[in-house]
Amino acid sequence: MAYQVLARKYRPLRFSDVVGQDHVTRTLQNALEQQRIAHGYIFSGHRGIGKTTIARILASALNCQNAIGSAVRPTPEPCLQCDSCREIRQGNAVDVIEIDAATNRGIDEIRELRDAARYRPSRDLYKIYILDEAHQITDAAFNALLKTLEEPPDHIIFMLATTEPENIPATIRSRCQHFSFHAVKLDDILGQLQKIATDENVLADPAALDLLAEAGDGSMRDALSIMDQAIASAPTVPEGPDKGKPQLSSNEIRDLMGSVPNTVFEEILEYVARNEAAGVLLTANRLLDSGNSPAQLARQFVRYLRNCVLAKIAGLTPESADTELLQISPDERRRAARTAVLFTEEELTRFMQVMLRTFDDLGSRQEQRFHLELGMLKLVHLQRLLPMEQFLAQLPRPTNQSARTIPPPRTAVVPAPQPQRAVLDAMTAVTPPPAQVESRSARTTPVPQTKTPEPPTRADEVQVPEVTIASPFHTHSAARVQSSSSTQGAATDEPSNMSPLAEPGVSTPPDASTGLNFHLPQVSVGPQVPPVHASAQEPIVLPEADPEATVPASSAEAPPSAPRAAEAAELQAAAVEALFAAKSHNAAAEQLEETTWTLGDGELRIQTSLSRQMMATIFRPDVEAILKGTLRSKGFTGTKVTFLAGTPEQKQTGPKKPRTGSAQAKALEHPTVQAAQRLFNAEVTNVFDLRRD
Repeated sequence: MAYQVLARKYRPLRFSDVVGQDHVTRTLQNALEQQRIAHGYIFSGHRGIGKTTIARILASALNCQNAIGSAVRPTPEPCLQCDSCREIRQGNAVDVIEIDAATNRGIDEIRELRDAARYRPSRDLYKIYILDEAHQITDAAFNALLKTLEEPPDHIIFMLATTEPENIPATIRSRCQHFSFHAVKLDDILGQLQKIATDENVLADPAALDLLAEAGDGSMRDALSIMDQAIASAPTVPEGPDKGKPQLSSNEIRDLMGSVPNTVFEEILEYVARNEAAGVLLTANRLLDSGNSPAQLARQFVRYLRNCVLAKIAGLTPESADTELLQISPDERRRAARTAVLFTEEELTRFMQVMLRTFDDLGSRQEQRFHLELGMLKLVHLQRLLPMEQFLAQLPRPTNQSARTIPPPRTAVVPAPQPQRAVLDAMTAVTPPPAQVESRSARTTPVPQTKTPEPPTRADEVQVPEVTIASPFHTHSAARVQSSSSTQGAATDEPSNMSPLAEPGVSTPPDASTGLNFHLPQVSVGPQVPPVHASAQEPIVLPEADPEATVPASSAEAPPSAPRAAEAAELQAAAVEALFAAKSHNAAAEQLEETTWTLGDGELRIQTSLSRQMMATIFRPDVEAILKGTLRSKGFTGTKVTFLAGTPEQKQTGPKKPRTGSAQAKALEHPTVQAAQRLFNAEVTNVFDLRRD
């Protein structure tokens, strides 16, 4: 008789002989005993795990000529003695047709099958069709089989074996009972190999059988095929009681499979842990000079790293290395546990990603040796990188909005004549009511004020705090609302350029994303005074105004646009705050701070200094949606919003020339400041006079 390979010689003939598929064999035996036979079955799973074998055993059990419970057949297992069982085992049964669907995949073959299915079996109880590699049948052929599979004759049973069940149409899967086969566990494969080695009179080391079981990768047929090859290449015992028997060793099996021992990869990762690139390259050079394939080394290295990752996740130690996650020998588990102790889970994951990418590159590169060495060097370099979590932990944490510090406002005592009552009423109209001030108290931090010596107060003196807006990009001067005598007019040394976020009488904390500090003014009436920067602890007393000066009649009435300007400023402040709260629109919020808002009848005009292209880029639809939501929350439903592009004159406007004799002018004349301007190509936007007497 011709030689049979181990995979065919030891092919299971009963359900009890199948290894690792207890959930399938138990269900089928119960169905046979209860006579709950389906007309269609789908067996899916990994290659070489018993799909077609169980289909044949089921066919033998269905067509067995001995009834279940008889003396010859006490269980649902086939008797293996009747003519039907013998013919199925030999592969020449008339009523059991096994079709290779990979070659008979067209619609014509399926039509022939459908026509033949109408006829009853010649001798047995059922006519059984076993379609191997059923996923390769074409869609048209499946459609031709669909009606027959849905309502088959009572004597027809279909069995479809496939490794890709997802490629079978859902209409076919829904009409069949689907059994998903599991990969065979390492211990089950190892036990079967030991039994076969004993039956075949083969002397095998435990390490050699472990290698064969791992090489099977969950497939019993693959493990038996490699074992058959290893027995053929193994040397025989020259003398002794075991003379002439093949002897399997781990080294010979590694040479046969073209693999290297995992101790090499353990050594490489120890060099990586010690940050020794030279040791990594020397080990790789020794492996490559021995004739090992770079692709094979990379594949085996990835598998070893995978074992290390699982050992790290399972918390294995060299003393306790037992887990279901790792289907490898106990020695290999301990080795993976020793390596896992050297690294963190994140580092091992990054190592595996690098080697997977290296393995992919080797398939399309010419110089495979160089790419393998480069991939191993990357493992050393990854040890020198600072983890992102550690880098972020070293960054300064942003303070909460409620904990931001607010520098105290610098005040100046301005003596002024007794203003008329009408002027006071008109000028204080821009101050928001107390309810609005209190509504923003959640983000306002009170700052203790330093007491300073107060000069004798008079009834005609009012406090005018300075407004300073310090930004990384620009600085605006203080906004003052003052009245002057008819001889002095309304001219000021600095233009009024108050931030739209500035609500009168309210201190706004600095924003972490823009660095803006706001000190908002109280509205006062007094003579025109130039802006003076001084220390917060040192008030500046300005010369008294002429008591005979009178307020011009033109200022006795409130500006008609003052209430609308206050509403526009409040809307602008709320919109900017809403954009900053969104956290993804900081650029739009910063640009919106620099705009000028004008509120008219049913329309809000926002004057910007940007071009139309930049406006379309910054003020996107999502920004406009937040802006309109703010308007609705403030009661301006239906208000039209219009963005106005800036003019070339606005874009060319630069910082104004400082006043002669001011602190800013003196600072600009200082040699150190001039040197810094030349070195950094910078400009001075604000100067604070912190000199003390």
